[in-house]
Amino acid sequence: MARTLNAPPAGAERRDGPAAARPERRWWGPDRPLVLVAGAFAVVQLALVGPGMGLGWDETVYVSQVSGHSPAAFFSAPRSRGVSLLVAPIASWSSSTPLLRTYLALLSGLGLLLALRAWRGVLPVRVTAGAGALFATLWVTVFYGPQAMPNLWVALGALAAVGCFLRARADHRDRAALWGVGASAALMALMRPADAVWITLPLFALLVRARERRRPALPAALVLGLGAGAAQWIAEAYATHGGPRARLADASAIQGGLGWNIAVKDQLRTLAGRSLCRPCDGSVPDAWVIAWWFVLPLLALLGTVLAVRAGRGPAALLPLACATTAGIPYLFMIGYAAPRFLLAFYALLAVPAAYALTSLVASSVRARRPVGAVLVALGLAGHLTAQYAVLHGAVERTTASHRDWARTAATLHRLGVRPPCVLTGRLALPIAYYTGCRAVQSRGHNANGTRQDIVREARRQPVAALTAPGVPPPAFARTWETHRAGALRAHIAPSAREARDG
Repeated sequence: MARTLNAPPAGAERRDGPAAARPERRWWGPDRPLVLVAGAFAVVQLALVGPGMGLGWDETVYVSQVSGHSPAAFFSAPRSRGVSLLVAPIASWSSSTPLLRTYLALLSGLGLLLALRAWRGVLPVRVTAGAGALFATLWVTVFYGPQAMPNLWVALGALAAVGCFLRARADHRDRAALWGVGASAALMALMRPADAVWITLPLFALLVRARERRRPALPAALVLGLGAGAAQWIAEAYATHGGPRARLADASAIQGGLGWNIAVKDQLRTLAGRSLCRPCDGSVPDAWVIAWWFVLPLLALLGTVLAVRAGRGPAALLPLACATTAGIPYLFMIGYAAPRFLLAFYALLAVPAAYALTSLVASSVRARRPVGAVLVALGLAGHLTAQYAVLHGAVERTTASHRDWARTAATLHRLGVRPPCVLTGRLALPIAYYTGCRAVQSRGHNANGTRQDIVREARRQPVAALTAPGVPPPAFARTWETHRAGALRAHIAPSAREARDG
């Protein structure tokens, strides 16, 4: 009787039971592996990178645009304002780097979760979770997770865009997928408009088919998303560069001139933990460090073949195609390298690669021959060992260099170079952020003034010219006091001495 009284009316389970449980299923039930992967990603960032690592050169540029701690740094043509908007909720009122790092680590974990959930219904959750784990355990992903840099967000946008695109293409009534396509495209374009165009080329190639032209909602979502994300960059191009074409030309000049240039070996040189390789010299790291770089594409190709045979071809072919176009400019069109440039390439390859690994493990389990699963486990263990060995070295070197910038800033403060003030010369741009000064350069990619401007400022406020040891100061600073400031030499204008003595 109790069972009869407590049982729902006929049909109620179908209507009410799943509806009532839907939030739990959506965020914790079947998605539990995704939540665990994303949560672990955030925790690993905080544990292994650490909130105490100071801001890098590019980070100081982005953060200074919205910070009350330091004047806005010169914003060169290749940059976009997406990162500044991303950090504004913290940087606009706090100068705490640990707080900003913690915020970005948690936010990137949430971003990974949302990007993986975009694949709901396209691939089994074990494959999606495996793709997230593969991508989130790369040293470069963990290293840049808590940093104020655009590349990881382009990668997460790319991963979400392809998943939502496949869903929307399979079911034109899936409104959430359409919104996801637009939002993901906007995120990519907001961070790096040129990267967004390269990544979405295969999506547009699919949309030119006749069947797709009869469904305008999907191409409209993609175009409007890209346009919304790039709108600020385009407006700024007209306001300060003479238009988008002129801005692209300026960006190309700053990047050494874009054109045919095989940078594959340059990228290999960065895999030992170099954040920037320009000029890119030195030897290629040992095989155990770079092996994953060759294995990942091979696994992606294997996964694509297996997915096609299983009738899931588009779910593997499209991320592979988008990964290819994402990697082209950074592997074949630029004269220098940075590991972060290929984050979108790695994120998209991780999907078919995870399909291959999960298929190999599943077939091994079905055949009751654990050899395949054991080999996969051993390979992943070696992969993690190599990744975190490189990560440890990269974090140590980066933290040490940023601490030296902080020491230089503290020395400049003792010498009287305090806000309002001006820095020029070597590493002036990042050290100006640490010092609270404005950086003025008379030459180079970040030129935003003349020597006459610097001399004029030296009569009104503290000014310091920074040089490497043994390098003479610029002509206008030859009579200024010279002091050691960290690893640099600081040539201090008389106005700084007056401020210090006064």
